[in-house]
Amino acid sequence: MAKQERAVRTRESLIRSAAETFYREGFAVASLSVISAQAGVSSGALHFHFASKAALADAVETAALDRLRIIAQVASRQGAGRLQCLVDVTHGLALGLRRDVVLRAGFGLSGDMARVTPGGLREHWRCWVEEAVAEAGKAGELRPGVAPQDAVTAVVAATVGFETLGAREEVWLTPRTIARFWELLLPALAAGDRLAALEPEGSAGD
Repeated sequence: MAKQERAVRTRESLIRSAAETFYREGFAVASLSVISAQAGVSSGALHFHFASKAALADAVETAALDRLRIIAQVASRQGAGRLQCLVDVTHGLALGLRRDVVLRAGFGLSGDMARVTPGGLREHWRCWVEEAVAEAGKAGELRPGVAPQDAVTAVVAATVGFETLGAREEVWLTPRTIARFWELLLPALAAGDRLAALEPEGSAGD
């Protein structure tokens, strides 16, 4: 059991070290020797867990996806409607991107064209937003005449933009920036009888 626990800790250390390196240098430039040294393990230990740099990048993106799912699950448990849940998840995502290098690196890797198969995490995010908007429509939360795909386009484009810009200027990921976005979008998106109850700043503070 102790050996298994050490293996798990080593793998987690490598994933975090890889996330920091990929985020700082990009996939193409990142060095496995730097990643292993930063994690405090040998190159042999790295290759025992990950056959290649591509496999390590995939593991970082998978770990980031796990974090995104947790953010969505926490917001869903608040019991609010789907539009409020969508607002809350975008706040949770921005907070995660500010604080968690694995989440930041995962999103960065998903858009890194140096990889053979980029795009997984951002595609998952788009699909999640599509599902949330569709459910909001079924629940009568959308303003009449709103095309769900237009709403999805606006939310995904803005949030991925915040993620990209936030890599250089954290102001793009602050609660105020996200709240201002929703203050602008919600009146065009939400049914009139639902709008007053929605909280652009999120139903749970950071």
